[in-house]
Amino acid sequence: MITVGIGASSGVSADEVLAAVDTLLPPGSTDVQLATLSARAAEPGIAAAAARRSWPLTGYAAAELATVAVPSPSLRVAAEVGTGSVAEAAALAGGGSLVVGKTVHGRVTVAMAVTEFP
Repeated sequence: MITVGIGASSGVSADEVLAAVDTLLPPGSTDVQLATLSARAAEPGIAAAAARRSWPLTGYAAAELATVAVPSPSLRVAAEVGTGSVAEAAALAGGGSLVVGKTVHGRVTVAMAVTEFP
């Protein structure tokens, strides 16, 4: 399972989200899910991006994401949303290993974690 964590500005479009996600995904990826801050999961652009590809979308509370250890926390993000990481923490929240740290693409920040199943 590939989990792509999404951090984004309000008003981001589905095209912006998918363009950022596509920079991370290996060709032919099929077992993909998106994860983000619960407040951002309701953003039309993020929800539409997930729906367009039929990917599950999970939203996590800021307090839950704040408990996830990440390599690149941000004091600015912590002050704005209550957790030092959205993309990396959301990618890691479901388990797995971080394979791509936070990467900024315009108004979207993405990170990718992979869970290997036996």
